[in-house]
Amino acid sequence: MTEPAILLDIADDIATITLNRPDAGNAINLAFVNDLLAAATRVAGDASIRCVVLMARGRFFSVGGDLDEFAAAGEGVSSFLADIAGTLHRAIACLMRMEKPLLVLVNGPAAGAGLSLAIMGDVVLAAREAGFAAGYGRVGLSPDGGMSWMLPRLAGLRLAQDMIIANRRLTADEAQAHGLVTCVVDDLAAEGQRRAAELAAGATGAMGAARMLLLESAGGGFEAHLDLEMRTIAACAGSPAGHEGVAAFLAKRKPDFKGAG
Repeated sequence: MTEPAILLDIADDIATITLNRPDAGNAINLAFVNDLLAAATRVAGDASIRCVVLMARGRFFSVGGDLDEFAAAGEGVSSFLADIAGTLHRAIACLMRMEKPLLVLVNGPAAGAGLSLAIMGDVVLAAREAGFAAGYGRVGLSPDGGMSWMLPRLAGLRLAQDMIIANRRLTADEAQAHGLVTCVVDDLAAEGQRRAAELAAGATGAMGAARMLLLESAGGGFEAHLDLEMRTIAACAGSPAGHEGVAAFLAKRKPDFKGAG
């Protein structure tokens, strides 16, 4: 029996989504994006989940698109790629807009749309073996997976041009220096477990509101965004977590956001 391309494990209040095509470098094919969308929809809609972790099995995080499948599509490759990219984009949008934090653990090289998946977390931890490349120009393709939106925002237009157009590759340390990852760690599993527990213990509703504000900051005008911030912080203040956070601060104790709902 063929293993699923994506594994989903939920333990207590932490969901772990694992890229599970290690023998193919976690290459992205149709089964992969369908499974990823199903997992993303599941975790986004479950209010009991307080943190989502995205990681990968094997030596690679993801080499990007499965070029063997692209070639096999022949003359129908355009519609085939549109189907894969469209499904991948729905999964990414779901993970980016869910009301809980996303932690990404990058264990090895990430390229193509695998790079997009690697850098989309609120917190991104990278092993020293990780590497980051766009790679599209080498196969005559343009970016997908939100890369042309995320890279300039994270690292600036010049580096985005260097990576996407000139095919520059970054080491893990270079990726941290340019803001693509939060930090490089020696023990990815242990630090990932620690950070996931830390995020899950936080005020999930406030984190979800902050995620929305950060996403919306790229679009509208400044005054409109100020108004959105005002409405959002007012809603957070009136929530159980908001009451608990203020009460704990005044009482000089650690807040119990899980107990607050």
